[in-house]
Amino acid sequence: MNVIITDTGFGVDDWQGDVTPLSDVAANNPVTAVDIPSDGDPAALACRLVDVQMIRVDFPSFADGRGFTIAAMLRRMGYAGRLRARGHVIADQYAMARRSGFDEVEISETLAARQPEDQWLARANHAAHDYGARLRG
Repeated sequence: MNVIITDTGFGVDDWQGDVTPLSDVAANNPVTAVDIPSDGDPAALACRLVDVQMIRVDFPSFADGRGFTIAAMLRRMGYAGRLRARGHVIADQYAMARRSGFDEVEISETLAARQPEDQWLARANHAAHDYGARLRG
């Protein structure tokens, strides 16, 4: 079972519905949740964002930052639903994930064991962990 991380720490996944891969989203079929790969184009959902309750963006590696760009694009497109980073996101990236628009992060139990909850909570105040805040501090 994967671990869900929010600003309040570790939790369990409460999503109960199906999640459709972006490649399987048809123009006229309703979907409530979508998986976007790191090389996916969020513009494919532009006309459907109102109906989608959750979008998960894949992070195949902590060194692959395309998911941050996808999240920012979705928020600029007006997506107001639940936005989740899923995969190999590390605690050091949590503040960036929140600033780019993610509501939560989903990681494996193995990664959670190597990056305990206190490391994620230390970055929960995402406004305090940007370049400008470090310069001011």
